[in-house]
Amino acid sequence: MSGLSRRGLLKTGVAASMLAATGVPARAEAKKGGTLRLGIAGANTSDSWDARTHSDSFMIMLAYGAVFDCLTEIGADGQLKGELAESWDASADAKVWNFKLRKGVTFHNGKAFGADDVIESLNMHVAEGAKSAAQPIVSAITNMEKINDHEIVFTLEAGNADFPFLLSDYHIVMYPAGQVEEAIAKGIGTGMYKVESFDPGVRALLSRVDSHYKDGSAGWFDSVEAVAINDASARMNALMTGQVDAVNRVDFKTEPLLRANPTVNIFEVTGNQHYTFPMLTNLSPFDNVKVRQALKHSINRQEMVDKILLGHGRVANDHPIGPANQYFNDDIAQNTYDPDKAKSLIKEAGLDGLTVQLSAANAAFAGAVDAAQLYQASAKAAGINIDVIQEPDDGYWSNVWMKKAWCACYWSGRSTEDWMFSTAYEAGVPWWDSKWDNSRFQELLLTARAELDSDKRRDMYGEMQQIMSVDGATVIPMYANYVDAHSTKLTNSGTIGNVFQMDSSRLVERWWFA
Repeated sequence: MSGLSRRGLLKTGVAASMLAATGVPARAEAKKGGTLRLGIAGANTSDSWDARTHSDSFMIMLAYGAVFDCLTEIGADGQLKGELAESWDASADAKVWNFKLRKGVTFHNGKAFGADDVIESLNMHVAEGAKSAAQPIVSAITNMEKINDHEIVFTLEAGNADFPFLLSDYHIVMYPAGQVEEAIAKGIGTGMYKVESFDPGVRALLSRVDSHYKDGSAGWFDSVEAVAINDASARMNALMTGQVDAVNRVDFKTEPLLRANPTVNIFEVTGNQHYTFPMLTNLSPFDNVKVRQALKHSINRQEMVDKILLGHGRVANDHPIGPANQYFNDDIAQNTYDPDKAKSLIKEAGLDGLTVQLSAANAAFAGAVDAAQLYQASAKAAGINIDVIQEPDDGYWSNVWMKKAWCACYWSGRSTEDWMFSTAYEAGVPWWDSKWDNSRFQELLLTARAELDSDKRRDMYGEMQQIMSVDGATVIPMYANYVDAHSTKLTNSGTIGNVFQMDSSRLVERWWFA
């Protein structure tokens, strides 16, 4: 079987919600040449080529989207296809998966790619002491059997209809067996582009690999220069003055200036990206469900969409499954801004009032500090005092997220419900950023994962969204569109992927100079 579409498992909301890029001309014949210059937010001085640690856009674009490859890839049209895997097939219960690997693929240091590399690359995520967000995916594999250099059989602890999707996770890139430390130090992958130089949190230079297996279908630029520009105003100015060819995370405050510039196009897609405020439930007062519910009714969600997103998104309901997911449940009662109800819930929690700290930095998402201050203002009507702590952008993900009791965060969302839930809400996973543990939720998570009946899965995932909306420890006020911008010199196929920003973080491979 050459992809999940032949099993009828690809009919997800991802494919249904693809949007053509605004302002992008109809596809012309792709051509090679030129140096792509990127101005990218989401860089940190702690960045490295260890994909297990990647959590923000700069390294995701460079590693997953240029230097390294995964076994599978979600195309711009939302369809799953092989990357380093050529084809795959599953047992009737989706518990045993047979993957056939591409032949003739080499790493940038000349080593041939094969089954040993897959096994060692996956085992990295479950090694002792490894802190990988992909640990839940890999730990579900009970056995990896090498049939030959280009064929592997994976046995899972339980059936998982989404397994090939999960292997497209940006953490699960392939490294050369026996040379992993060197590959992490130097950025040695099998991708279309190899590393020429890399200054963490500052800049990277890449060059196209000759005679690559993707030649003729991807990788049109001769070279790529990626510059870290975390400041939104500086990033927009770099594009408008022609210093860079494309930027991510358009600053909505300067959007009118971008639209007025004849050399700039804005491209926007609706995906599953959502902005969040997770609370650590192992710390008081967030261990009290009434407190959590009070905070959910103390935020004016529409105001957030209007003032932070400037309309580029929609109201969310405190669960992470987005409108582009197959089993999105839009029938759950909306958590509304209701100060009186919030006051009542605080009393039910046994408290006379509530004072809490909320840490935020714009590294969490564009406008996160302003969003925290809006939250602070709306909560006052409920008698809740939110002390906003403005944290440094640099080091935010390592020093604040999952460390401070309540903070701002963002998630790109995932292509399947299980992927999203198991990444951040399955008990004990590395990115369990609220430590929220609901027994019914955890039971449904395991049951739904192994269920092949789509109607039964819909019911279970719908109930999970309901449980999280009511009981969960993450305030999720809004879904945010991906809004990026590029020079009119650039073009593409006319279809933009919506799994992540910047054409699902694959712009380097998929675009070219007109």
